[in-house]
Amino acid sequence: MLGMMHGQRGNNLPKAQAVKDATMAYFILKNFQKDSLFIHYNGAYHSDNYEGILHYLQKKMPDLKYATITTVSQKDISKLSEENRNRADFIICVVANMTTTY
Repeated sequence: MLGMMHGQRGNNLPKAQAVKDATMAYFILKNFQKDSLFIHYNGAYHSDNYEGILHYLQKKMPDLKYATITTVSQKDISKLSEENRNRADFIICVVANMTTTY
């Protein structure tokens, strides 16, 4: 993440993201009810590669069962590229020239 910012925001952005992840995990666990399904929507950065929010959830509740979903874009969607494998339990692959809204 630091490399992406090119020094614009120093070391504080990753720290801010970590605080956001920890806060989201806290409220997920606060509102989670045993034997129920809890769905939380978040940006890919907060859960891709089983990191971010999941780190904090597993720290507090190691036996929690979870699944992650992410979206990736590729020029060729007929086969998932190696770099996109294992980002999540379910991966939605869309064509790279699809309109984005962010």
